[in-house]
Parts: sequence; structure tokens; C-alpha cells
Amino acid sequence: MKWSEISIHTTQEAVEPVSNILHEAGASGVVIEDPQDLVKDRESVFGEIYQLDPNDYPEEGVIVKAYLPVTSFLGETVEEIKASINNLVLYDIDLGFNKVTISEVNEEEWATAWKKYYKPVKISEKITITPTWEDYTPVSSDEVIIELDPGMAFGTGTHPTTVMCLQAIEKYIKNGDTVIDVGTGSGVLSIAAANLGASNVKAYDLDEVAVNSARLNVKLNKAQDRVEVGQNNLLNNIDGPVDMIVGNLLAEIILRFVQDAARVLKKGGLFITSGIIQGKKHEVREELINSGFSIVETLEMEDWVAFIARNEKRSI
Repeated sequence: MKWSEISIHTTQEAVEPVSNILHEAGASGVVIEDPQDLVKDRESVFGEIYQLDPNDYPEEGVIVKAYLPVTSFLGETVEEIKASINNLVLYDIDLGFNKVTISEVNEEEWATAWKKYYKPVKISEKITITPTWEDYTPVSSDEVIIELDPGMAFGTGTHPTTVMCLQAIEKYIKNGDTVIDVGTGSGVLSIAAANLGASNVKAYDLDEVAVNSARLNVKLNKAQDRVEVGQNNLLNNIDGPVDMIVGNLLAEIILRFVQDAARVLKKGGLFITSGIIQGKKHEVREELINSGFSIVETLEMEDWVAFIARNEKRSI
């Protein structure tokens, strides 16, 4: 089978929404070429394992790649992708160069091209994320290893928005907590919560591809006894109360369910939100406070913001 590689030269800010557009168009995985991966400060803090070649990365901006089968509808699909990306400006998302290129690859190249970008990465004091094909030996007895198959995932768990979520979960979760993961994607946050002590995790996503991806990764990490994956639109028709809600989503989407989060959380429960660009920071913070949350901590990494907020209201 022939495959077409679609490459979008964009910005760090646009990586998540562009990746989501590609997945919705039928891509089963994405490659993210971000030059900041080569110089991340946390490398010296947590001792990540990087074996990356600078020649594979752009000098400026970020390149997001995906692979689509060559069919008679490919041209239409590419035009739809371009239109959807251009529409992101309506959400004040900087698209940078916004250059889209198409090239043809054979099946063998498609199947292995992205693997060179993905190595074991230590995300926090305890959490290390590793691809399924890499052999990794824990360096400490309390290390939490999460295996991901990024060929079917919504990311590798190393994007700043995901890293902040994982670090917040590690810091604040308590043994026996009940958790809801809104927009679960690859399921990495749900798996982390379960491995760090949560007794029950509900992982929801509206996208069927994400649901299937999360189920695969939950099973891969032997967490299916604690993590239940399902298809749902945010927190619609979901009842609580639960101890923690996590959501690694765009600010515009977070704003849609802040009040639902207050309804579903226990009094004193925590709402961990990430995926917020600096320009939306104050708007999200204000909505959280107006909905009955107090801000426990604000995390910032590169151009991204995450909030840990406590529900000060009783669940309805």
C-alpha cells in the first residue's frame, strides 16, 4: 500500500489542535519535530534518555507529520485538513509558517519512520514513559513505568501540557482516589493516576480513535481493573462525586465544562487543567474562580499553563 506523508510547519502553540485535526482526518498517529525537545531544561533534572539527531528538526517552529493512505479521496482530505487548520485562527491560535507539504512514502518507511523520535523519557520524580519496543530498566524501586504505543496514540506523553498534568497528578493524588480523565487521548493520564494509587478511573473521549487508543494502552499497562474507558462528550450526563478531574484540552474546551466539573467533584476535590495558552490564562482562571474553585497552584512550561484548582462548593 502507498502512503502519503502530510507535513505541517506550524508553532508549539498549534501542535495539539493540529494533531487532533490530523487524527480526525484518519491518521492513526503523528510525529512532532520540535527543536525544543533537544534543549529541554528538565533533561538535566530528571535524567531523560534522549537519542535525537538535531538534523531531523526544523530551525524554527514545529513540524507535525502524519501518514494517510493514498486513495482517490486523498486530495479532498488534504483540503479539509488545510481548511480546519486555517480555522484555528478563530481561536487566536498562532499558526506560524502554516506550510503544508505532501510527499509519498512506501509502507515500510511509514511503519518505522516515526520510531526514531521516541525514546524513554523521565517525566517527573517517579514517572517514566517508554515506547513498547524499547527495553527499559527502572532506576529506582518506586519508579512508575508507563508503556505507550504512539502508533495508535494521541501523542507520546512528552508534550509540555501532558507533562504538567502528570506532575500535578503525581503531586496531589492520594491512595484510593476516584478520578475522571476528560479527553483522555492516549490514556496516559488515566494510567498514571491508576499507577499512582487511584482506585477507580473513568477515561472519556468523544473521538472513537482516542477511545480505542486509550483502551489499547490501558490493557498494555495492565490497568484495566482500575481504568474504564468510554466515549463521552466532556462531562455530559456524568455524575459524581469524585476526588479528582483532569483535562488536558484547549482553553476553549475547558471553559465549556468548568461548571460541570464543580458539579461532579466532591467538595475539596481537585480539578487539574492543562493545554492553556498564555493568552487564555486569565480567562480560564476567572471562570474557575467564578464557578467556585480556589487556585491551589499554577504551573507554567514554555508557553503553556496548567491550573490545580480546589472545589470549594458541595457537589449538587
